[in-house]
Amino acid sequence: MRTATKPKKITFKHAESEWYNYHQTLREIANLREEIMNPTKVSDDNIGGSRSGQVTSPTEQIVNRLSTNKRLKHLEEIAQAIEQVYNALPNDYKKLCRLRYWSKNRDLTWDGISNKLNISKRQAIRWRDDIIQATVDFLGWR
Repeated sequence: MRTATKPKKITFKHAESEWYNYHQTLREIANLREEIMNPTKVSDDNIGGSRSGQVTSPTEQIVNRLSTNKRLKHLEEIAQAIEQVYNALPNDYKKLCRLRYWSKNRDLTWDGISNKLNISKRQAIRWRDDIIQATVDFLGWR
């Protein structure tokens, strides 16, 4: 899985933090979609006579807002990258992801993780590096 270009340390940390926050990101996406689809205040910008060039159908307005919201697009891109990388991983790597990033017991050390996976601590860290590298590559980060 290794590639020639190693990501910057800050990029590595950022990508890893996205793995830790994956489930929170999914909730944030759902909440943001809900806010966009059901806005609290509906405003009519077309006050007066002539018809504007704006979309008037409520459904089209929602679709337009969903497709142009930068924050939503960014969060969905990150979630998709994590899902794609996770789904392509061997089962042992997936177990590492669940233990390291998605376990309720986040106090588990590398020693504890490696014991549960029956591998060395160094091997567990290499697997983590491979996972984060694949995520960085998928997102096109440097």
